Amino acid sequence: MIAIIDYGAGNLRSVKKALDFLGAPCEITNDAHKIATAAGVILPGVGAFGGVLKTMRARGLFEVTRQAAQRAAAGQGGLFLGICLGQQLLFAASEESPDAEGLDVLPGKVLRFPAARLKVPHMGWNSIALRRHDGLFAGVPEGAYVYFVHSYYVVSAQPEDVAARTEYGVPFDAAVCRNQLVATQFHPEKSGAVGLRMLRNFVELL
Repeated sequence: MIAIIDYGAGNLRSVKKALDFLGAPCEITNDAHKIATAAGVILPGVGAFGGVLKTMRARGLFEVTRQAAQRAAAGQGGLFLGICLGQQLLFAASEESPDAEGLDVLPGKVLRFPAARLKVPHMGWNSIALRRHDGLFAGVPEGAYVYFVHSYYVVSAQPEDVAARTEYGVPFDAAVCRNQLVATQFHPEKSGAVGLRMLRNFVELL
């Protein structure tokens, strides 16, 4: 079963709809036990870095989410997929909320786009340059277009964690991956056939 973490906001229904279309067993849940024991965990993200973390703590979801992500990153069982803000939350901090403590699973920075260069947020379709062609990205063509909506972006401290890159005024890490943990700044569930291919790959890895 795939647990889609429900922290009270986010693109939960669109993620579930895509997984339902693929015939994947999934559930939107805020039950810590279900999240801890799920074969796959998805952390969607819409909202502000600090606000979402505050809500996750209040609902008892912060630690169970961090542990699920840590296990996946260490290759110790279970798959984990972070989407959009769900990618940024895997890092220790963000310029969006300097005082908020992130999940701190991966090393790197979350920075705001320089507004003087291009319109912020970065919204719409953009191409990705793949550095990984396995796992979530198996069968995804080089230069594929995917859908973004964000004002902050990730720069990983570990080049080997970077699975895909994109440029919007500045280059940034569109996807990161370590063992069974993967996260995308773009929305696979809103990225047409390419995004469905990625989600199907995720389901087939369970």
